Amino acid sequence: MKIVNVVGARPNFMKIAPLYGSYKLHDDIEPVLVHTGQHYDEKMSELFFRQLEIPEPDVNLEVGSASHAVQTAEIMKRFEPVLIEHRPDAVLVVGDVNSTISCGLVAVKLGIKLVHIEAGLRSYDRSMPEEINRVLTDSISDLLFCTEQSGVDNLIREGISKDKVFLVGNVMIDALVRNREKAEKSTVLDKLGLDPQGYAALTLHRPSNVDDAAVLSNIIDAIEVIQKHMPVVFPIHPRTRKHLDSTPLGQRIEGMKRILLTEPLSYLDFSKLMSSAKLVLTDSGGIQEETTFLRIPCLTLRENTERPVTVELGTNQVVGVTTERILEAFEDVMNAGNVECETPPLWDGHASERIAKILLDKI
Repeated sequence: MKIVNVVGARPNFMKIAPLYGSYKLHDDIEPVLVHTGQHYDEKMSELFFRQLEIPEPDVNLEVGSASHAVQTAEIMKRFEPVLIEHRPDAVLVVGDVNSTISCGLVAVKLGIKLVHIEAGLRSYDRSMPEEINRVLTDSISDLLFCTEQSGVDNLIREGISKDKVFLVGNVMIDALVRNREKAEKSTVLDKLGLDPQGYAALTLHRPSNVDDAAVLSNIIDAIEVIQKHMPVVFPIHPRTRKHLDSTPLGQRIEGMKRILLTEPLSYLDFSKLMSSAKLVLTDSGGIQEETTFLRIPCLTLRENTERPVTVELGTNQVVGVTTERILEAFEDVMNAGNVECETPPLWDGHASERIAKILLDKI
């Protein structure tokens, strides 16, 4: 079985890495790796590939940054000849980035089976570009692999045949489990002068948070208070840095003595930072899942989540973007005792093995 696997952004790398580990267990799977270049930071991409032991891409489309329409169109234009050349049995896409829907559309229009990893997640917020990508990709996929029961329920409700839908667990957690020992050896805490459980970690990248000056100001107001209680480590996304640098908010943050601004961290360094934190504040979907598995309190700086199991069973609280709600949730975490949570079903480090077996059976 020849299967073209698509990555385009850093979250995709963590999802594809364990799949490649599972492919090695099956001589009758021939994987081809295509990197669209949607995230084009060469240094960070190379570092993630090396740390996660992902092979060099067979094809790099080198699309780079652009508007949603231009980027989607350019990926489609460059991906079609790849499929015509390789003639695979299936195309596998992960997550919800522009590369996911772009390559999915090309595959189905060429009559090639489409596989979607992380299917069925819904925030029911159509203002999120990722939500559009998720819904459209699921609607055209032949096999849909879900991380949690809500994904299965959403797909069935939307009319997808049960025969196409599989609850397999979470490949992001596979990557976390497989790299946990290596991450523990990271020296990032020493480099930053941090004590385990003595700091908060912060990530921000969603346009709704960083492009809106009023929303970003609310979040920074809350962080200003939190950093008086403990250091806040802020690996800053290029998009976020751009917006901070263009407003007075950047100067405000620079003046906060206990905010530690860093460049984006490698996978292993960030895993160590996250697993040793007192709490994590984020607008990332994947981090909501990882903190749930690690039993680290997570405050999600959004009004919704497409990963409800992290709230129902895990450590995640969806706290919105007002200063008051963020600080109330922070106080709750600081006053709470031991965190009580459960690991969601099938988040056991073996999702990718289940996926490989189903692919062989169905394709």
